[in-house]
Amino acid sequence: MRICAIIPTYNNPQTLEEVVTRVREHITDIVVVDDGSAEPAKAVLTRLGEAGRCHVVFRPENGGKGAAVKTGLAWAHEHGFAYALQIDADLQHDTNDIPKLVAALSEPVADTVVLAQPVFDASAPKGRLRARKITVFFAMVETLGRKVGDPLCGYRIYPVETALAVKARGNAMDFDPEIAVRLVWAGVKVIHVPTPVIYRSAEQGGVSHYRAWADTLLIAGAHFWLCTEGVLRILSYPFRALWRRLRRG
Repeated sequence: MRICAIIPTYNNPQTLEEVVTRVREHITDIVVVDDGSAEPAKAVLTRLGEAGRCHVVFRPENGGKGAAVKTGLAWAHEHGFAYALQIDADLQHDTNDIPKLVAALSEPVADTVVLAQPVFDASAPKGRLRARKITVFFAMVETLGRKVGDPLCGYRIYPVETALAVKARGNAMDFDPEIAVRLVWAGVKVIHVPTPVIYRSAEQGGVSHYRAWADTLLIAGAHFWLCTEGVLRILSYPFRALWRRLRRG
């Protein structure tokens, strides 16, 4: 099983090097996808890339977190990796739990997605926690159960080929919940791994790129379309079953 790490980043010069260093303790092959950062972050990445500590892909302009992850998945596929760990660049996620996430892939299942389930402490903004409950609810509706858990946590391991095949439309913060739901629809086995999530202060390098109105509307729109598609999938099931029988003769 070949696995790499994808680190999408946008203006995280204070934390990038530490994140790369910590991830390298567990996964050697790392691609950092810079999503149109300013020069300070680009300088850090250029130095890390030239030192051979990670591969770097520079996107010409900011397209959103989802767009950066898609670029990373395409890179992983091109370089022959079966699985890819996604982790944020702001030290929000505990890299010591990477072995736990990787160990979840040990079962002989062709396609598995490992979703970290966040355990929040007092640093978590109360408003963000309330908003998460809404998207958790809609993910339950869309998958007819608790298969996804928390769909907003961007700490997870994807089966690369299938993650690209489901063709998630979202390019911003709506990407994480959308691709999780679509992977469930694709029949991928889902494994949940609890892990702590820390919201760091600006002085500690914690940089939130969540746009309160724009990203909330994008996530709401993603759930609207996913719910609509989910209903259509249920309504079309008898016809798809009949078609399969006719094809079998």
